[in-house]
Amino acid sequence: MVMMSMVEFESALKYFDEDGDGKISPSELKNRVAMLGGGELLYEDAELAVAAWDSDGDGFLSLDDFVELMEGTGEEEKMKDLREAFEMYNDVEELSEFITPRSLKRMLGKLGESKSMDECQVMIKHFDLNGDGLLSFQEFIIMMGVQ
Repeated sequence: MVMMSMVEFESALKYFDEDGDGKISPSELKNRVAMLGGGELLYEDAELAVAAWDSDGDGFLSLDDFVELMEGTGEEEKMKDLREAFEMYNDVEELSEFITPRSLKRMLGKLGESKSMDECQVMIKHFDLNGDGLLSFQEFIIMMGVQ
């Protein structure tokens, strides 16, 4: 893997940063991934990616977050970040180790995204590898593209 220089990271960040505020929002990430030929990235998936790498909790990727994302951090740090993002979405009331359609709907509502229970079931089904209607942490890791 070729390492990028800080100038290259700054240039790449500017490409993703459509509004020029120095940070990458989920919508900017979604738009640019599609433009780069990465296929359709759902807004919810972009939010999850930002949440997994957002070091200060402001809902955006800063230059430092972007560098970490592009270079990759140690496995332990990645798993810690993914676990924190997963726990934001999991069902603490019923099944604390799973994301349920209900817990996904609740968290998306907190993020300003109104989704029906059916829409949440479809979103989960896309990454539900064992067909139990829930997302485990391992399925979440695969959804986030980490392995």
